[in-house]
Amino acid sequence: MFCSQCGEEAVEGARFCATCGASLDTPDPATTGSLDPGALDPTEPIEGDPPLDAGTGILIVIRGPIAGSRFLLDKDLTTVGRHPDSDVYLDDVTVSRHHAEIRREGNQFRLVDLGSLNGTYIGGERRESMILHAGVELQVGRFKLMYAGVPA
Repeated sequence: MFCSQCGEEAVEGARFCATCGASLDTPDPATTGSLDPGALDPTEPIEGDPPLDAGTGILIVIRGPIAGSRFLLDKDLTTVGRHPDSDVYLDDVTVSRHHAEIRREGNQFRLVDLGSLNGTYIGGERRESMILHAGVELQVGRFKLMYAGVPA
């Protein structure tokens, strides 16, 4: 189990995160789902989806209440947050209203945290900005997402 606040792995049976002190209440399985990221090959087309063109990508929610959701990255600027107008709408209090942006730079995408309260994590490390590569896992609040895209 991982802490929904800071993303750190929690000790089995613990009620509070040893890193940030947040409650580790077990989520209701009816409202929280997950996908096995090992079952997804981020360099291959996703079954049922059209192939991605150069300069496009996709974010797949692999953990969280909307696990399995996909968000196409095909604009110069994609917003991520709890605000209902966000392109990647993640409705949970652990996500800031305007949490992050994904900016197209040529045929690549750069994730930029917008000073969110809980931060944005890539590979378990808090990051302010990073170019996304196929297979990278990012965490926004209690959501884990995997980026799949055409290599530049």
